[in-house]
Amino acid sequence: MLDNKRKVGLVGILLVFFYFLYQFMSPALKINGLVQDMSHSSAASPSVRHVVLIAQELDNPFWRQVEQGAREAAEKQGMAIEYMGPNRINPSEQKRLLEKSIAVKPDALIVQGLKDQRYAELINAAVDQGIPVITVDADEPDSKRIAYVGTDNVEAGKRMGELVVNNAAGKGRIGVIIGSELADNQRLRLEGFCSIISNMQGYEIAAVRSSNISRMLAAKETEALLRQYADIETMVGFSALDAAGIVEGIQAARREDIRVFGFDDIEATRQGIANGSITASVVQQPREIGRQSMERLAAYFNGDKVPAQQFIGTSMLDRDQLASKVSSP
Repeated sequence: MLDNKRKVGLVGILLVFFYFLYQFMSPALKINGLVQDMSHSSAASPSVRHVVLIAQELDNPFWRQVEQGAREAAEKQGMAIEYMGPNRINPSEQKRLLEKSIAVKPDALIVQGLKDQRYAELINAAVDQGIPVITVDADEPDSKRIAYVGTDNVEAGKRMGELVVNNAAGKGRIGVIIGSELADNQRLRLEGFCSIISNMQGYEIAAVRSSNISRMLAAKETEALLRQYADIETMVGFSALDAAGIVEGIQAARREDIRVFGFDDIEATRQGIANGSITASVVQQPREIGRQSMERLAAYFNGDKVPAQQFIGTSMLDRDQLASKVSSP
C-alpha cells in the first residue's frame, strides 16, 4: 500500500513538473512557429511587402484593434501583416520576438517602444539592415526608428486630470492604478495627470499601484488601497483593463462612494459606464494608430518624408456619449 502511494505521489510530481515545463516552453514554441510562418509567406509572395507587428500582449483588446487597423490599411496598400506578441506582458519576450523577426528580414516592423537600451540597439540593427521601424503606443526616441505613431501620453494624462477635476465634485483624495511601472506610456500618462492634480487645491494622490495590465490584479490593488486609505474617494486607471478591475476591487472592499475613471473603450468599461459604476473614460484610437502606421510605411516606401512623430488624439466617453452612440444609426 505504501509503495502504491509513493508511486501515485511520484506520478503526481511528474505531471506537475511537465505541466510547468510546458508552460515555460509554450511561448518560445509559439514564437518559433510564428517566425517560420512568416518566413514561408515571405518566400511564397516575394512581391508583397511583409510587415511584422509585435504587440505588447497578444490578445489585449487595445492591441487587437491596432492589428485590425493595420490589416485594413495593409489590404488597401497590397501589403501583408504578421501579428505576434507575448501571451502576457513580458518585455524580455518582446525583445526575443524582435530579434527573431529581424533575422528573417521582413520589409518593415511595427513595435512598441520599451525605453530599453538593448531594445533600441535591436531597432537600430533592423534599420541598419534596411528594415524601417515604426513605434506605436510608446516611443523609443533614442533609436533610429523612422517614426512614432500613437497617443501623446502626457496630454492624455492631462486630459484625465481635467476629467477627474471636472467630475469628482470635490472628491479630492485619489488612488491611481497604472498598467505597468516599466511601461513608458504609463509613466508619461501619470506625469501628465500629476501636473494637473498638483495644481488643484483640495486634490491629492494618495498612492499609485501597478496592475501589470491584469484586471484581477487591478481589483486586488484597489481593494488593498481602499483598506489602507479609507479617505480615497476617486480611483483612476491608466490601462484598458484597470477600470473594470477597480470596480471589482471597490465591491470587494464594500465601498459604494467611489468615482471611477478609466482608460480606453472596451466592453467591460462600456458596461461600467452604462450602469454607473464608472464615471468616464479617456479613449485612444488604436485602429487609427494601426492604420496610420501602415500609411506612414507606405509613404516611406514611396520615398516621401515621414514626420518623426504623429500623435493620434483621444476622446472622452461618459454615459451621455455612450447613449448617443447607442442611439446613432
